[in-house]
Amino acid sequence: MFQRFIYLDHAATTPVHPKVLEAMIPYFSINYGNPSSIYSIARTARGAIEDARDKIASILGASNPSEIIFTSGGTESDNLAVKGIALANQKKGKHIITSSIEHHAVLHTMQFLEKQGFQITYLPVDKCGIIDLDFLKASITPQTILISIMTANNEIGTIEPIEEILKIIQDKKIFFHTDAVQAIGNLKINLQQLKIDALSLSAHKFFGPKGIGALYIRKGAPLQPIQQGGAQERNRRAGTENTAGIIGMAKALELIYNEDFENRQENIKKLRDYLIEGILNNIEKSFLTGHPQERLNNNASFCFEYIEGESILLNLDMLGIAASSGSACTSASLEPSHVLKALCIPIEISHGSLRLTLGIDTAKEEIDYVISELPKIIKKLRAISPLVQK
Repeated sequence: MFQRFIYLDHAATTPVHPKVLEAMIPYFSINYGNPSSIYSIARTARGAIEDARDKIASILGASNPSEIIFTSGGTESDNLAVKGIALANQKKGKHIITSSIEHHAVLHTMQFLEKQGFQITYLPVDKCGIIDLDFLKASITPQTILISIMTANNEIGTIEPIEEILKIIQDKKIFFHTDAVQAIGNLKINLQQLKIDALSLSAHKFFGPKGIGALYIRKGAPLQPIQQGGAQERNRRAGTENTAGIIGMAKALELIYNEDFENRQENIKKLRDYLIEGILNNIEKSFLTGHPQERLNNNASFCFEYIEGESILLNLDMLGIAASSGSACTSASLEPSHVLKALCIPIEISHGSLRLTLGIDTAKEEIDYVISELPKIIKKLRAISPLVQK
């Protein structure tokens, strides 16, 4: 048994907040009716869903609650946005622009569309993970119908210049989608100020339940459903609504974006910077990946020369520290992360990646423990690494 457990993988998932769970429970046991039915407990469920839709729309700054579509999570939201907008507009053109560091939910969807005859342009990024805006401008053609660029990268935390992208296309008839799964809960996004056409989010990234997400789709943006069945979500997403999950997601958003949001983010940023400084100052041949300033406040990602990220994770786990690696080693692949490859980090270095992501309850004492123990782990692994020049 571990004497302690330190969770530093909030980018992967977050624990459900007790108040979120409390809000959800009645919709498992009392108000369990199918919201598409007409009897009283069904009407109660339907009313709760629409209240949650109103709340989410208000928090995000959507002009109308009908612009919120409930899905099963970020992956489905990305699929619905990219495929739905592309298929609905294919008579106007079949060119789409995205980045080389998108989540696989977007990249694999783009690969699917390529097989359907669409032309996809993958924008390069600089060494910090920022997309090349000049390349974006040069890539736009009369056939371009959609641009999909994530708000913040899930591995390295880099925040993309969304406002600048929107300025570039403001006078063009091009729809813009952003995968904001990592950003929602960590950044404030106001859809009244940012003229985004589609935005994906997932509840389990901000202390809500797994299996529930949403797609914001601006009124007037054409969207072809990609899932056939019932007429739920105004015929845009078939399937019985996850009532408890929807209520939980709305409650989680309400809790995370309360009056303490700014102070909480500032405290997380200070703790993250303390972690980064502690690691870089105490471990030789280590460096930060992602942008040093334009990054999510809770994200600290590194590469360590001469070792494998998977070995770091296993050693951290034995000490009761949960983290993740940018390397795909844990998925039985010898290929390094596509994000780190896009940053032109050499393969022998990118394999030694580590991502530490903080949460609202992360304590300084936990960070001190990581700063104390991680150098020992790196030293031990390098002592047995065949890559080290001895």
